Amino acid sequence: MKAVLVQAVDWYVKLNDSSANATTQAGWQAWLAADPRHAQAWARVEQLQSQLGRVPAGMGRTFESAREQRRRAVKLLALLLGAGVVSWQGYRRSPLSADYATRVGERRQVTLADGTRLDLNTDTQVDVHFDSEQRAISLRRGEICLETGKDPRPLRVWTSDGSVEPLGTRFSVRLDEHQTRVNVEAHAVQVRPRLLPETVRVEAGQSLLFSADRLGQPQGSPPNGSAWTRGMLVAVNWRLDDFLGELGRYRPGHLGWAPDVGALRLSGAFTLDDTDAVLANLTLSLPVRLRQFSRYWVRVERVDA
Repeated sequence: MKAVLVQAVDWYVKLNDSSANATTQAGWQAWLAADPRHAQAWARVEQLQSQLGRVPAGMGRTFESAREQRRRAVKLLALLLGAGVVSWQGYRRSPLSADYATRVGERRQVTLADGTRLDLNTDTQVDVHFDSEQRAISLRRGEICLETGKDPRPLRVWTSDGSVEPLGTRFSVRLDEHQTRVNVEAHAVQVRPRLLPETVRVEAGQSLLFSADRLGQPQGSPPNGSAWTRGMLVAVNWRLDDFLGELGRYRPGHLGWAPDVGALRLSGAFTLDDTDAVLANLTLSLPVRLRQFSRYWVRVERVDA
């Protein structure tokens, strides 16, 4: 139940943020309807809000800062859980605690204090720590693309698998379930797995997969790997199941497919800002149809001959 309460507080913050809109409302309502425990957790949030004399403002209230937003969320969680302190591990899994974060389908670009340009892909959480001796960026989940600023302090990007040290470069880092992927577009990076002593240098035009205890070999980078920074998904003779798996990262809810459509092939450049249009376009170019149970549950199936 603790995890569900964290989600409820997350929605509380989203609904009270100045950027909240009809899409936010629809996502919240879908979350409420997805599981009876969600409604129970939300009822507890509303009850506590009433006790504190705060009526949820829905679409109008803005927190003063991200730091204040996190402080309020932690306090609300602590009260909900009946304790003075919320589990740090549970809190760390929530996007409320990240220095920079994006929701599913959202992308964001920020410029850090050292001039580094940081692009965040869909469903990404990043922490940034700069001090007098070093610059550290921790990728908790998702994917980032960096164009490093000029600064004498060493810069490292950390994931649960290890570290990536740029050597004056533009590169991307993606954290998957069991490994980290690095793509280098300019200059080079040095990769060190967390549990291994060796490192490997990855040059421009190369990519590398590594985990905490395994270090792969540099390979040629996939073309258009950073197209997402321009809001595009570019496929060149992709299998449909691979394409849908990637497209699903940018859609809230479930995107599935029948086994007999997975081997179909497609190529094209698709906009990530309208995944519904992308799916509709598939029905015009491939022998498939969409079975849509709701906005948040879509299945791609083969058209009967």
